[in-house]
Amino acid sequence: MLLGFVQGVTEWLPISSSGHLALVQMFLGLKPPLFFDVMLHFGTLLVVLVFFRRNIINFVKKRDFKNDQKGSFLIKVFLGVIPTAIIGVFFSEIFESFFNNVFVVSVALLFTGFMLFISKYIRRENKELGFFQAFLVGIAQGVAIIPGISRSGFTIAVGLLLGVKREEAFKFSFAIFVPAVLGALVKTFIQDFEMTGAFGTSWLDILTGTTVATIIGYLSLKLLAKVLAENHFHLFAYYCWTIGLLTLSAVFFV
Repeated sequence: MLLGFVQGVTEWLPISSSGHLALVQMFLGLKPPLFFDVMLHFGTLLVVLVFFRRNIINFVKKRDFKNDQKGSFLIKVFLGVIPTAIIGVFFSEIFESFFNNVFVVSVALLFTGFMLFISKYIRRENKELGFFQAFLVGIAQGVAIIPGISRSGFTIAVGLLLGVKREEAFKFSFAIFVPAVLGALVKTFIQDFEMTGAFGTSWLDILTGTTVATIIGYLSLKLLAKVLAENHFHLFAYYCWTIGLLTLSAVFFV
């Protein structure tokens, strides 16, 4: 329940769910299998499908895939997912090792704070998302596998830095999140299925954590949408810097 709550709160708010999960697990001595963490992400994936259900339904109803708007959006999602998949395949082992490294998580949180902070001071160009911008946002999502770098925060911030409209950067960030999490879930399920019962983690534990993550995640996603609309996105930088500095000081002084 605790890990599900942490996941639900931090997945959508730009403060890094993976970083917080890693810190909580390290400080409390918890060692759930990777599959458990992926299932928590699956719970927050359900939140995306519910939150954007109207957009998804309207998109599916457009049966003409040759439609310029629909076709180009699918291409953009594809371009956004490609770099995420490549980074995930070739660097997953390195990134997974960071989950046990407080120093890396702390520095990554400080970096997330920096990206959030500068997003307030960029010139608002309100561009439409282009193919190249979609690819760059996909790279940002791949890099955000590193615990401490917020996926939502980094991808939206990169979109804003590229001059993309706030609402479009917000929606695209979650559009490429869906296939990325599904891919990670399938990959981890195949590799880690036999470990689901290890370390005292049962299917009941997984179901409980996933349910809590889904409920809390819906509330935090609504909060993120409101914060972004009111141009207060950068305020989360102060939280990231505070947690990053506190954990960094723990590395050197504790």
